[in-house]
Amino acid sequence: MTQRVYPMVAYEDTAAAIDWLARAFGFVERGERYVLDDGTIGHAELDVGGATVMLATPNREYQSPKRHRESCDAAARWLDNPWVVDGLLVLVDDLDAHHATAVTAGASVLRPPEDGPDGRLYTAEDLEGHRWMFQQA
Repeated sequence: MTQRVYPMVAYEDTAAAIDWLARAFGFVERGERYVLDDGTIGHAELDVGGATVMLATPNREYQSPKRHRESCDAAARWLDNPWVVDGLLVLVDDLDAHHATAVTAGASVLRPPEDGPDGRLYTAEDLEGHRWMFQQA
């Protein structure tokens, strides 16, 4: 089946995010990065289980969820929970092994592996505070 939704995630430092997401969550970069004149990445693609996630740095003024939460009381309040807020759900083959790799790479685990109504899952933040839920496929 053809992928019909392509998540796009912004990062302050897209190059660092690509390296971290590969190490922590097992993503694989595909294709060439589109690097802007100022050195920021305007477009990159990661593969996760045959699906594509696109990444970019929109501009130098962009604030990641982590940095925004540190400087904005309202953002700190609405992110004061372990749930995925404007995040992504990724199905993985071995949830416990995936979790162990993410923890070793420094992922901030918001909810440890647990059995939920739709299967086994855990929730983590990446290095810039984006929230990811991983569920056993």
